[in-house]
Amino acid sequence: MKTITISLNSIDKVKSFVNDVTKFDSDFDLVSGRYVIDAKSIMGIFSLDLSKNIECNIHNEDKVDEIVEALKPYIVEE
Repeated sequence: MKTITISLNSIDKVKSFVNDVTKFDSDFDLVSGRYVIDAKSIMGIFSLDLSKNIECNIHNEDKVDEIVEALKPYIVEE
């Protein structure tokens, strides 16, 4: 599992993020505080506090580099 920090601070970003993660046959979890949401659930994402950065757990060891590359527009460097 790999964890990255992302920002989804607009409706358009949320829509494009969900479209990007659904292209992969992997599981993605978004963690915000004590909430863990399926990253492929647009309704679940809108239940989070999107003004804060969110941790994204990628459950795929084989294509992790390809996935991180696809999610670059959302990644926050800390």
